[in-house]
Amino acid sequence: MKLKKLGALLLAVTMATGMMAGCGGKEKSDDKGTKQESGTEGGDDSQSGEVTTLTFYNADLQEDDPWTDPVAKALTEKTGVKLEVDHPVGEDKEKVALMIAEQKFPDMIYAKGDASSLIDAGVLIDMTDLIEKYGPNIKKMYGDEMDKLKHSQDDPSIYQLSSYEKGGTKYEDSGTAQVQFDFLKENDYKIPESLDEFEQMLKDYVAAHPKTEDGMDTIGLSLSASDWHWMITLGNPAGYIAAGAPDNGQWLVDENYNATYKFTSDKLREYFKWLNKLYNEGLLDPEFATQTHDDYIAKISSGRVVALLDTLWDYQDGEKILKQDNKLGKTYCGIPLAADKDIKVPTLMYQGLATGQGVGITTSCENPEAAIKFLDYICSDEGQVLVNWGIEGTNYKVDENGKRYREQSEIDASKNDKNYQKTTGVGFHGYPFPRYGVGVEDSTGNTYTTASRDSVIAEYNEEQKAACKAWGVDLLLDVFPQQDEFEVPAFSPIWAMAEPQELTDIITKLDEIAQPSLVSAVMAKEGEFDGVYDKMISDLEKSGMDDAQQMMTELVQDKAALVE
Repeated sequence: MKLKKLGALLLAVTMATGMMAGCGGKEKSDDKGTKQESGTEGGDDSQSGEVTTLTFYNADLQEDDPWTDPVAKALTEKTGVKLEVDHPVGEDKEKVALMIAEQKFPDMIYAKGDASSLIDAGVLIDMTDLIEKYGPNIKKMYGDEMDKLKHSQDDPSIYQLSSYEKGGTKYEDSGTAQVQFDFLKENDYKIPESLDEFEQMLKDYVAAHPKTEDGMDTIGLSLSASDWHWMITLGNPAGYIAAGAPDNGQWLVDENYNATYKFTSDKLREYFKWLNKLYNEGLLDPEFATQTHDDYIAKISSGRVVALLDTLWDYQDGEKILKQDNKLGKTYCGIPLAADKDIKVPTLMYQGLATGQGVGITTSCENPEAAIKFLDYICSDEGQVLVNWGIEGTNYKVDENGKRYREQSEIDASKNDKNYQKTTGVGFHGYPFPRYGVGVEDSTGNTYTTASRDSVIAEYNEEQKAACKAWGVDLLLDVFPQQDEFEVPAFSPIWAMAEPQELTDIITKLDEIAQPSLVSAVMAKEGEFDGVYDKMISDLEKSGMDDAQQMMTELVQDKAALVE
């Protein structure tokens, strides 16, 4: 089975008849058409003193990357490659489509969710042979998950290397719900075992603390659902909490790889009915569906919001302000909240290598060998230490036992200096390139990343330490179901998969129905919830949901078959 994007044939014809452009931004080329610069930098592939410049488009980069920081310079020194990096500017969401229309491509590209368009247009090369010849470290990194990089059963080409971690575990996570440490303390660090118990604990706490120290009204629970954040705070927690399902975007997948648009699930329906109850009781922020995300963050930073259903990267800006104001009791602790005690929340589950989004080499690249060697170096032990830890003697040191460590001043700078990554290059060149996950060790017994179990524990603040003591654990996540309690799925997480355009278009319609319908259901008057929810399901069915479920099932089954 090979699913094709709508319009792929037209794009292929356009590509065949259009005039192919050379690698973007090249000023002077050698006999292979690759830009060369004279100089003294270079590793094994630049013994002549010349540096190969490859253009690279990063769809997720939000600021310039001039490739002048110390880590970037070290990468060039080791590989003989310098990257000329381009990225979206402002609301430039059609950059990849424009590249295809104009037939102008960089040497390497991270297109994120637009990768399928490039694959269908024949723009990304199959890297299989290059990896076999020049990629020993790539093969080592991906190991038993190498087959997941293949596009499909019908087309087993490797068009991209994953932009996400290979292997690893978690030492930090915000769980399925987040509650203030003050709330935990007042409840003797009790972790609620059901939604009803959580609701009662919230109700009691808000009744006991109706106002903050600043005189503001206490908010039991708040969400951010007025824009795309609805997927993070309204949609995602429903799957985790009600179904014990891992993150597969808007989908639930059963043991036979059948995919269901998750909001039709009876378990999720009951979860949203619970939110409706909280809304009518006044525990759920009445502005959850109308406030901007900035408003949401402002409420969090004020210390008013007792509980969240979110994820750290989404609310951390508000929590940073609380830490700056030394209001640690108002910061949040992630907990394994589930609808009932029989549900095992999948917070620590390793879902396997996420594929469908990653770095690829385009047909415009006239020196793909240099590109693959650069990527292979990134995958090497030396390369991983360089991008994660930085320069030895400057960003980290090695003790007499061979253990890498960072001095406190470096740790503080990495946490508090917003320009740290950009100026030092440490951590700036990891994503979206291949990399090992947190906790994976190299041949020396050191972790590839700076984060380790010991380092996380050592950096706990007084509130985090108190919670660990109360729970009798060393790590906050020790109270969660552990990673070895879950099997690794045979397919990549759905949110990362490259989908055919036809499927993407239907999912967009479904999501456009789901967002306002779920909001309306949660805000419905008592007794009106079921009618609103039934109408949502009817509207979804009329908008191609059955076709989408069939296509997604075929896609998941195809991906699983690659490794089974």
